[in-house]
Amino acid sequence: MNFSDLQNIFKEKLGIEHLADIARELGVSAQAVSNWKSRDKVPYKYVSKVREELMGPKVQPDDSSITNNTEKEFHDNRLYNNIDEDTISVSDILLVIAKRIRIILIIPLIISIFTVLYTIIYLEPTYESSAKIMSSSGVSNISQVTGLAAQFGFSIPNNSQSKSEWVYPEIIKSRTLAKAMLKRKFDTIEYGPQNPLLKILTYGNTENPEVGLDTLIKAGIESFIGMIDIKKNGTFYDLTITAKEPLFARDLTISLIDELDSRQRKHNKQKASETRIFIEKRIEQTRLDLEIAEETHKDFTNRNRRIENSPSLQLERQRLLREVSVLTGVFTTLKQQLETSKIEEVKDLDYVVVLDPPEAPLHRSGPNRIKMVILSGSLGLLLGIFLAFIKEYTENSDQDERKKINQARSLIINNITDLLPDRLKKNK
Repeated sequence: MNFSDLQNIFKEKLGIEHLADIARELGVSAQAVSNWKSRDKVPYKYVSKVREELMGPKVQPDDSSITNNTEKEFHDNRLYNNIDEDTISVSDILLVIAKRIRIILIIPLIISIFTVLYTIIYLEPTYESSAKIMSSSGVSNISQVTGLAAQFGFSIPNNSQSKSEWVYPEIIKSRTLAKAMLKRKFDTIEYGPQNPLLKILTYGNTENPEVGLDTLIKAGIESFIGMIDIKKNGTFYDLTITAKEPLFARDLTISLIDELDSRQRKHNKQKASETRIFIEKRIEQTRLDLEIAEETHKDFTNRNRRIENSPSLQLERQRLLREVSVLTGVFTTLKQQLETSKIEEVKDLDYVVVLDPPEAPLHRSGPNRIKMVILSGSLGLLLGIFLAFIKEYTENSDQDERKKINQARSLIINNITDLLPDRLKKNK
């Protein structure tokens, strides 16, 4: 039996039209009746029940009265007799999709169009400038100092293991380095020549910012750190900076490398200067101790010229000679270290080795409109399918279910409206 025939029977006999009322009369769920409507087929056991209750007991026909059409209907309905009526089959899903194909296609199309317009009108293009850098290791620096000191006749021990390589990712993304970069000036098309980076990243062309300098600096630091991407690739570092203009991205990358090199040079020179000052003080103190030890040994020698027959005097002389020898060795080592620290202090090397210098990009790196459109289209397709099933369920539900769905929709709209700013509410 077709579902339309079942509806006509209930309408003529009982005056029932809604699917929920039919479901209650037959003792099944509303979803099961909805599935019958989608298939346009009623299971045989319910056909028998309808015939017995509404059309009288079924008369058993003899073999001669069974027609081919009756046999076909019997076998087709028997297939549905073992199916769980509360489940949704693949054919039901395909039927709903085919029935609501307009909604499923129009919604992702509209969302994709809005995404394209948004990326074109509101999203500004960005450009990436990259550079490959590495830290000058302590081994190479020490080897250069050792070779230079050897020309002056000094033997310098190799303490390269005590010098650690700078960890660039943490340093480059530090607030201290970012604050120093905000003071540097750059040329941009949008803001003109020689403007501080703080102005470019925060208040722009506004003459009187509404917030204080501390707030601007904090916002500028966060914005600048967000523009940086640095990854370690073996012994090298891949540094990438994203900006709104290609030349600005290149200049910002060059300036960042220069600031990093300058700070590393300043740090090393400061350490070398502190070491030199400490060594000079130690040399002066060691020189005084050595002079005292030498004078003590000289006085002892003058007082005791013949000590061959006195073991105690010989032992005392050995102690004085040992003290002079130790202080002499310390003094000699300190003098060597002083010369090394002086060389470290005055040398001028590239602490940041640039393997691939930054260049102005020829093409924009973002936004990736194709990727955004594909993603928004996929989400729109899922939303369209969801709305199609909601609409199908609403149409096949009774008045109470429809009322609940309308109430839920009103609550969702009201809650979303409450989240909007007051300015947008007034515009609406």
